[in-house]
Amino acid sequence: MFRPRSIAVVGASGDPEKLGGRTLLHLKELGYQGRIYPINVSATEVQGLPAWRSVADLPETPDSALILLPAALVAKAIDDCAAKGVHHVQVLSSGFAEEGGEGVALQARLAEQARALGIRLTGPNCLGSISPPDGFFGTFSSLLATAKPPPGSVGVATQSGAYGSHIYAVAGFRGIGISRAIATGNEVDIDVAEAIDYLVDDPGTRVICASLEGCSNGDGLRRALLKAAAARKPVIIMKVGSTEVGAAAAATHTGSLAGEDRVIDTVFHECGALRVSSIEEMLDVAYLCSIAPLPPMESAGVLSVSGGIGVLMADACVEAGLAVPPMSAEVLAEIHAVQPMAAGCNPIDTTAQLAGRLHVIETISQAMMRGADLGAAMFYLAHLGRDMQRFPKIEGAFLALRRNQPDRTVVAVMTHVDEVRLRLEAEGIPVFEDPTRAVRAVAGAARLRRLQQDAEAVPAIAPAAPLGLTIANEAAAKALIARAGVPVLPEEACATAEAAVAAADRLGYPVVMKILSDDIAHKTEVGGVMLNIADGDGVAAAFAALMQRARAARPDARLDGVLVAPMMHGGVETIIGTLRDPVFGPMVMFGLGGVAVELFRDVAFASAPLTPKRAEALIGASRGAALLKGWRGGPPLDQAALVETLCALSRFAAAHAGEVASVEVNPFLVREKGAFALDALVVFSAAGGGH
Repeated sequence: MFRPRSIAVVGASGDPEKLGGRTLLHLKELGYQGRIYPINVSATEVQGLPAWRSVADLPETPDSALILLPAALVAKAIDDCAAKGVHHVQVLSSGFAEEGGEGVALQARLAEQARALGIRLTGPNCLGSISPPDGFFGTFSSLLATAKPPPGSVGVATQSGAYGSHIYAVAGFRGIGISRAIATGNEVDIDVAEAIDYLVDDPGTRVICASLEGCSNGDGLRRALLKAAAARKPVIIMKVGSTEVGAAAAATHTGSLAGEDRVIDTVFHECGALRVSSIEEMLDVAYLCSIAPLPPMESAGVLSVSGGIGVLMADACVEAGLAVPPMSAEVLAEIHAVQPMAAGCNPIDTTAQLAGRLHVIETISQAMMRGADLGAAMFYLAHLGRDMQRFPKIEGAFLALRRNQPDRTVVAVMTHVDEVRLRLEAEGIPVFEDPTRAVRAVAGAARLRRLQQDAEAVPAIAPAAPLGLTIANEAAAKALIARAGVPVLPEEACATAEAAVAAADRLGYPVVMKILSDDIAHKTEVGGVMLNIADGDGVAAAFAALMQRARAARPDARLDGVLVAPMMHGGVETIIGTLRDPVFGPMVMFGLGGVAVELFRDVAFASAPLTPKRAEALIGASRGAALLKGWRGGPPLDQAALVETLCALSRFAAAHAGEVASVEVNPFLVREKGAFALDALVVFSAAGGGH
C-alpha cells in the first residue's frame, strides 16, 4: 500500500483534471521511484507513459493497483488484477454504498468478490494512500497540485478522504511531517482499526492521528488501540457524528443516556487513546508528541516575561486539567537571587526586565524543575524567537534544560522565524505561538501518558446458560439480578388488596407500593408508585388507586397486581445499569439516580465485565461520586458494596450478552451500611425471545 515497487493505475487519463489523470500525474511528478503502468482501454500512451488495455496485458505483476473507473466497471478490473496475481487494490471510485440504492448491493458484491479472490481491498470511495518518505502519493487529492506534505513521523488513518487530506494539508503548512496516511473510505475490507494496527508496527511512525465516522469492527479497534498503548505510541483520535444505540436499549434510561458516542468515548479512553474535538487540537497534540517526550505527570510550571500571559497560561492549565504547583521557598529564593524583580511562585513572572538579563534564564529554568513535581515546563518569551541576535543568548539554556530533564516536556511559546523553530525542534523542544494552544497540547500529551498507563484489555468471560425468560416485570427483574449478586430488599408481589395488606404487615410499615406489569416499563409515567404508606387502610386504598391509574393510562396493559416493599430512607440514590452496544458489546453505567439522572445526566460508562479497580474508576468518573464520600459533614457511604454490585452486574451482562439487551437498576440506594436495588428493569433481545 505504501511502498509498492510497481503500481497499475486502472482508469488512467491524459487529462489531469480527471481523477484518473490527476492520480497518475501525482505518481509521475512527486518523487515516486517505482514503475507506473497506466491502464486505459483506448490509448497506447498516457501522459508520456506506455499504456495497456488491461492489467492482464502488463509485462509484470504490479505490487498494487489503484482503480479509478465507474462503479459498474470495478468488478471486472478486480477480476483482472486477481488473474494477474495482484494482492492489493485501492478502489478510489465512488458510486457504492455512500449513494444508497443499487450502490449498497454493488458494494456487498464487491466485498464478497475480494474475499473470494483473496485480494486485500481499500475502499471503495476512498482517497487512497500516501507515504511522503518514499515519495509515494497514490491519491487524486487536489492538495498535491499546490503543496506536498513533507516526510515526518505522524501517521494518519481516516475513513473520510477529505478529512484526511485536510489533516495532512494543515500538518504540512505547520511543518508537521507525515510518515504514512490512508483514507479507508467505505471499508469493505481494510478499516481504520487495521490501519492503526499497521502504524503501530511502522518504525517510521511515532504518533498516530485517526478519524472515525462509524465503526463496525469493535474488537479490532480495541485490539489496535491497546497495542498502541502497550507500545507507548500515542493515538489521537476523533469520532464525528453520534446515533442512538438502538431501539431495544433505548427502552431504558441507560440506553438513551449512552448513545453510540458515549460508548465509543469510553472505549477510546479504556484503550489508551486521546479523543479530541477539533483538527487544530489533534495536530497540536500530535506535533508535541512527535518532538518531545510525553509529560510524566499532569502538572506544569510556567515562566513568563509577561504577568498577564502567565496568568492566562495558569488559568488554561487548570481548565485543561493540569496542576500548577507552587515552587518551594528555597527555589524561589534561588530565583530571586538572580532576578530580584521576579514575582509569583508558579507562574513565575520575570517581568520584561529579563530582556537585559537573558543570561539568568538557565539558572531560573533549572531551579524551576527542581522546585516542584512538574511534568512540563512552558516558557513564554514574547518575540525572542524572531530576534536572531538575542535568541542565541537563551538557546543554550533551553538545550541544557532539555538535556538535564530528558523525561520532562519543555515548550517554548513565542513568535518565531522558521530557523529558530527548527533548531529547537531538532533538540526535542516544541515551539508554539499561541499560549493557550501550547497549554492544551501539553495537557493532551500528559493525559495520553496516563491513558496509556491505565489501558488494559477487558477480561474475558464465558457465556452462561440461557435464561429462558420472557417476563420482565419488576418482581421478575429483581429476582433475576438478585441471583446475579445484586442486593435487593425483601418484597412481595400481591394480586389483591387483601394480599397487599398482609404483605405490608409482615414487612413492616411504612411501605412503598408499585404497579406490577410486564407491559409498563416506567411506572412513574402512569402514576404507578406510591410512597410512605403507613397502615393497612392506606395499603388497601393505594392498591385500588394504583390499579385504577394503570388501567386509565394503559388500558391495553396486562396488570399482575402490585409490589409491596419496605420504605427506605437515607443514603444516596444512584443508577446502575448495563446495555449491549451493537459494536462494542456489553457496557456498564453508573451515575446519580432517581430523577437526577434525567436532570443532570451525570453518568459514566465502562466495558463489561468490570474488575474492582475498574469499577472504582467508573464510580470516580461521575461527578456525583463525591456524595458517596460524605458530603458536608455526612457519613461516608458503603462504596465497597457499590463496587461489588457493579462487578456482579457487569459479569451478568457479559455472560448473557446474547440474550439481555439492557438492565436498569434505578434507584440503587447506597447507604452508610449496605446498598439495595429499589427498582429494576430488564430488557431482553429479540434473539433471546424476551421482552
